Amino acid sequence: MSKTYEFLMECGVFFIATINGKSPAVRPFGGVMEYEEMLYFSTAKNKDVYSQLIFNQWIQIVALKADTRNWIRVDGVAIEVFDLGIKQKMLDTCPRLIKHFSSNDCEYFALFKIDKMESSLNVNGEFIKLT
Repeated sequence: MSKTYEFLMECGVFFIATINGKSPAVRPFGGVMEYEEMLYFSTAKNKDVYSQLIFNQWIQIVALKADTRNWIRVDGVAIEVFDLGIKQKMLDTCPRLIKHFSSNDCEYFALFKIDKMESSLNVNGEFIKLT
């Protein structure tokens, strides 16, 4: 398990920033999976974030660990994944997603992996480059 994934899991909620035209758009996410050394997150195809990810794949993730000043920043490129086996792994890893996506082939279920990922952790004011 990577330190990036471990930290995001400890935070529970993290924020993903995308580009909405010329402006940033940030929203909370809670589901993340690590598979074959890649991080994955999901969204619904009928949400604005999906359209933004298709138009401009660059994202940034930020999370703050509760009751601390420790935070992480992850930059990368969101690549849509269509493999039903990996989508099923996401549903198995984050079972709360099943209330939104009934199966791995649900027409609204979009899964993204983060490519070209770089992450930095700030622990007690010290930056640690993770990737």
